Amino acid sequence: MVVATAATLLVAAAASLFMAWSIGAGSSGSTPFAPAVGANAISVMRAGLVVGVLGLLGAILQGANVTEAVGTELIGGVTLTAVAAIVALVTAAALVAVGVFAGYPIATAFTVTGAVVGVGLALGGDPAWPKYAEIATLWVLTPFVGGGVAYGVARMLIGESLPERPLTAALAGVVGAILANVGFALLGPAGEQASVASVLGAGLGGSGAGPAAVSVAIAALVSVAVYADLGRDREGAQRRFLLAMGGLVAFSAGGSQVGLAIGPLVPIFSEVGVPLWALLVGGGVGLLAGSWTGAPRMIKALAQDYASMGPRRSISALIPSFAIAQTAVAFGIPVSFNEIIVSAIVGAGYAAGDAGVSRKKMGYTVLAWIGSLVGAFVLGFGLYSAVDFVA
Repeated sequence: MVVATAATLLVAAAASLFMAWSIGAGSSGSTPFAPAVGANAISVMRAGLVVGVLGLLGAILQGANVTEAVGTELIGGVTLTAVAAIVALVTAAALVAVGVFAGYPIATAFTVTGAVVGVGLALGGDPAWPKYAEIATLWVLTPFVGGGVAYGVARMLIGESLPERPLTAALAGVVGAILANVGFALLGPAGEQASVASVLGAGLGGSGAGPAAVSVAIAALVSVAVYADLGRDREGAQRRFLLAMGGLVAFSAGGSQVGLAIGPLVPIFSEVGVPLWALLVGGGVGLLAGSWTGAPRMIKALAQDYASMGPRRSISALIPSFAIAQTAVAFGIPVSFNEIIVSAIVGAGYAAGDAGVSRKKMGYTVLAWIGSLVGAFVLGFGLYSAVDFVA
């Protein structure tokens, strides 16, 4: 009995690592630096290496919220078994891997959510409608908010109505303010996260005045630094800002996407005493491996097939991507980075009057997103029902 249980847990862990590799190769590993590669700010191979390391750090420091949501909040009334977790992870990972090798960015959050809900219902669980409403709202709003903000920012940056240097510095300040309020596991008490603004502002005033003052101060410092850098070397400063944004998005991707890989393991591994941080490290290593070995193909596809992007439009795409990703992490909502980045790339691309945006490619991508959700749900429900019937 002990041997059988240990073997089942090992298979579940292997399925999770396969899922993490698929995500690293096709979502968290490919999307964050795709705009930077498209703008020739970094090479494809170097982007894969950097995004892997940053994704690992994001998984460890920010991955708890989404991990717990995927593991315990998508189905009510039952706890996922080891067999159910294996079926869900293998189903989702197989669909994502097909997308990686076919060159189409499958929405990872769609496949994992569909598969987990499918096996959970087959297991006899109840639908978690309030959580589904949160998830659906973010999924539906992401293309419009991300693409719309990217379009608006790009229009301002490439237009002549506003001076580029102070506008870019102001946008950097907004990013700094968001970063000041991002939660990190190292800053909070055990099992919780805290932001730089909340920690530094705790003694400066009540009712949020202290954290707000710290946020403003950090935003001002970032704005001044970027403004000065633009004055010394405009093109070099744009590249550095773009790479910094790619790094922030890569970090956010790790914090969000690791939960899709290890979330189904939480109920079963917590019963045998494995702490959440250990699962986060293991999932982060899987993301790292996927980024280093499989991401370059998808980076090239996103950078070259969706839109022809310069530094300014690439920055425009990454700013809303970072904000949406951190919102999802904060609320524990599984979100697809392919959906976030592709929508932002297309929005920024249209700011220049189409700019090479491939409507055919986008059509196939949207169909792939919808098909991955439905397919993962049907396969997860069917495969687990078949396994349960045979057993």
